[in-house]
Amino acid sequence: MQIRPLDVPGAYEITPRLWDDERGTFLEWYRADELEQATGLSLEIRQANTSISQPGVVRGIHFADTPPGQAKYVTVARGAVVDFIVDIRLGSPSYGSWCSVRLDDVTRKAVVIAEGLGHAFVALERDTTVSYLVSSVYDPSIEHAISPFDPTIALEFPSDLPELIVSDKDRNAPTLDKLAHDGVLPLWSELRPFAGEFRDREA
Repeated sequence: MQIRPLDVPGAYEITPRLWDDERGTFLEWYRADELEQATGLSLEIRQANTSISQPGVVRGIHFADTPPGQAKYVTVARGAVVDFIVDIRLGSPSYGSWCSVRLDDVTRKAVVIAEGLGHAFVALERDTTVSYLVSSVYDPSIEHAISPFDPTIALEFPSDLPELIVSDKDRNAPTLDKLAHDGVLPLWSELRPFAGEFRDREA
């Protein structure tokens, strides 16, 4: 698989190798050893989640208190999304910035998101099925949301979607500035370096 760092430190794009024949396709969509060798990240999987969404559904921006935080390994089993990773770590050199990756059932790409980063996606196709491996079990007492429409972050959603469908929780979530003022955001200085020396490699 190919592993490359994204513009937000602690986020990576994974492109697996696909083996196609008359039976269909086979791939290794998660390899802990290759991920750790290439990035220094060691993802201890504690829970696996699946969401099914219709076109225009937006989920996020979500994050968890650190510690423990919640690292994620996200891929699409069916359909397609634009996946957003937002740097919400106060003091980070890329604080407030974001990057995006298209995840779909053609390339079978995945993203890795370290603890302390915000995560969101918008579904592009009917019954889009997203699978997440996460490093901590769900605990509503430490979970937070940031408005996906926060003008300071300014996520860019595809213009060809007929409408954006957002839960009341996410639509009414506070802005990044409000959470920074309230002392809720993770601190860059308190998070371990999630990526050591990165070696662009294909295994």
